[in-house]
This record gives sequence, structure tokens and C-alpha cells, in this order.
Amino acid sequence: MIVGTLVDSNVILDVFTGDPVWATWSTNAIAAAAERGPLIINPMIYAEVSVRFTTIEELDDALPHDDFLRVPLPWDAAFLAGKAYLNYRKNGGARTSPLPDLFIGAHAAVAGLSLLTRDRGRYASCFPTVHLDTP
Repeated sequence: MIVGTLVDSNVILDVFTGDPVWATWSTNAIAAAAERGPLIINPMIYAEVSVRFTTIEELDDALPHDDFLRVPLPWDAAFLAGKAYLNYRKNGGARTSPLPDLFIGAHAAVAGLSLLTRDRGRYASCFPTVHLDTP
């Protein structure tokens, strides 16, 4: 089992875009998480961040392999994400695309990873066992 912090795309994008509200918090939070252990991204996070880049090479330069460990989504996480989505819909959740967040939260849950994110709400309600590092 890998120990580390799964870094949500919103935190990474805050830094890349220089978000006037969140860039400083996100930069400091990433640095603090890196002090505790590896920073981890998965294919969902990679895909969400990729929209800011023209080429895969640019993206890989922005997310160096030495800084961000790439970890595939576990099959158990896919199952858990599906169950979380079903529960989300049963509780009146909108059809807007929550699946990427549910895959990310489920990955953290099944792998025992901390999750660095600004989106406490959905993660806390769907994955109460995940340690959330939030503002």
C-alpha cells in the first residue's frame, strides 16, 4: 500500500492558474503534503488538469514524475465510486458530472490516502473515512 496524499485537481489548478483567492493556500498545502510523503495523482486528476495544456509534454513538464507519483485507479475504487454515485442520486444529487470526484474520493478511501482538496462537502459525506486536508 502506498502512503501519501492524493492531490485533487482543483488544488493543482489553483497553482497553475494563479487563482487570486486560492493559489497561496494551495501552493502551501501542496508543499506541506510533500513534506509528509509522496504527492499522488491518478488518471482522473490527470485528465481534469490536462484541459489547461495543449500537449501531453507540457502537462508532464508541469506535473513532473519526480514530484507527482502517478497511480492507477484501483478496481475496488471503481466499485466504490459506483456505489457512492448510486447513493448520491438516491439522496437527490443532481445529474451533473460527480463521477470524477467520486472516483477520486473512492481511490483515497480504498488506498488509505489523505486527500488534499478544497471540496470538503461531497468527499466528507460520501467518504467519511478519508482524511481530508482542506482549508
